[in-house]
Amino acid sequence: MRDRAARYALLPLRVFLGVTFVYAGLDKLTDPAFLSTTGPGSIGEVMRGARDTSAVPGLVDLVPSPVGFAVLLALAETAVGLAVLAGLLTRLAAAGGALISLSLWLTVSWQVTPYYYGNDLAYLMAWTPLILAGAPYWSLDSLIRSRRTARSSERSRRSRRTA
Repeated sequence: MRDRAARYALLPLRVFLGVTFVYAGLDKLTDPAFLSTTGPGSIGEVMRGARDTSAVPGLVDLVPSPVGFAVLLALAETAVGLAVLAGLLTRLAAAGGALISLSLWLTVSWQVTPYYYGNDLAYLMAWTPLILAGAPYWSLDSLIRSRRTARSSERSRRSRRTA
């Protein structure tokens, strides 16, 4: 029983992060207030507020269009979430999630005191096990890997028969 629990230990984390990032992305894409340059709750206001309190103000300055960035961020969050849920290119998707979380931590939630009240740092740390281990079970990655292994074994058996 313990071995089975250890085998599937990352599955709840994958589901949580995947659902959360899909929800965050879709929430941004469907919020007209967020997808504007001015007004309460807009990406423009968020970026102006984060500019002076971020650890790396230059990150905020790099954005040429707040609304364009908001759409890109929302699409990236959705893609990362869907990939992690499906277990497709999980390590790469988790690295993308970690990069998003790191960017948000260094800009939007950097000023949160004490630091453990800010959720972006916790998300950054939560992505780390998936970067390291991927999705070895109940994933498209494992299905692809098992099919490759089966094909490789079949080719190996055929080449031994013909030799």
